[in-house]
Amino acid sequence: FRSNNVLYKSAWKSQFLSGLMMPIMQFVGNLGYAGVAISGGILAIKNVITIGDIQAFIQYVKNFTQPIQQIAQVANQLQSMAAASERVFEFLDEEEEDITVENPVKPDHIEGSVEFSHVHFGYNPDQIIINDFSAKVKPGQQVAIVGPTGAGKTTMVKLLMRFYDVNSGTIKVSGHDIRKITRESLRDNYGMVLQETWIKNGTVRDNISIGKPEATDTEIIEAAKLTHSWEFIRRLPKGLDTMLNEDSLSQGQKQLLCIARLMLLKPPVLILDEATSSIDTRTESIVQKGMDNLMKGRTVFVIAHRLSTIRNSDAIIVLEHGKIIERGDHKDLIKQKGTYYQLYTGKLELS
Repeated sequence: FRSNNVLYKSAWKSQFLSGLMMPIMQFVGNLGYAGVAISGGILAIKNVITIGDIQAFIQYVKNFTQPIQQIAQVANQLQSMAAASERVFEFLDEEEEDITVENPVKPDHIEGSVEFSHVHFGYNPDQIIINDFSAKVKPGQQVAIVGPTGAGKTTMVKLLMRFYDVNSGTIKVSGHDIRKITRESLRDNYGMVLQETWIKNGTVRDNISIGKPEATDTEIIEAAKLTHSWEFIRRLPKGLDTMLNEDSLSQGQKQLLCIARLMLLKPPVLILDEATSSIDTRTESIVQKGMDNLMKGRTVFVIAHRLSTIRNSDAIIVLEHGKIIERGDHKDLIKQKGTYYQLYTGKLELS
């Protein structure tokens, strides 16, 4: 609230002052014209100067004041430009992210085991938001991370993907500290389904095979059938050769295409970040069938908006202020009647 109030006052003051600038400059310019006309008239009556001299002087005054008025008109734009340039240069001055790792580990095969050990993290070092997070996930397990708004659910996914590195503690994948694995090779073993879908301008075939351009039509169709997206693809005018853009498909159909992409890649670790929260309940049941086939035999991390979709998870971790306050399966957590029970029954808000 305080930040919004400061922003409101600053924006109001900025608009007010920038709006005053032009009228003030025009008023000053008009005063100059009046002064030239009065003083010139007096001097003309006394035969000191001629009418032509007055006309020329008025033109000189106009030529002088017009650029000043134009500068005043763009003064607010110059201020916005200066503020924007500060942000640009601040970004350019940031240290480059380490792309390579000294003596990197190159695991031949990642089977999907993940271990968080006493993880502490904060976007600012003096503001820790993940406190002593520890958990072990076996290959093929489905783990759901839930909690109220600001609990740190999405932050855990960012740490797992190495968008950020932990302040202390370790995250291990298949027994290897992820900081010893290059980001590229680490992320090659992850697949993500997000709430927001992305479709590029191209054919259905191009959209499914983004991560595996060399895939054959047989592989693409098999992936589409397993994820229940083939049912609508075969009804399109040209099937796999149908050209798509952002408006060609419904939200549910886009989500099914995104799931088909991952089915083609078959990554050992899946991350589902509120993947079905933006679609209706009927479409969700179809998408859920596709995801069920995708999740078979894979380690899955689910950030759920609708808790009904995680009832069959092997483990549910409840976060609050970056700490694990409850863990167990659905039945155990309901029996405890703690935070998860309140979230499930709607007594607490879930992000």
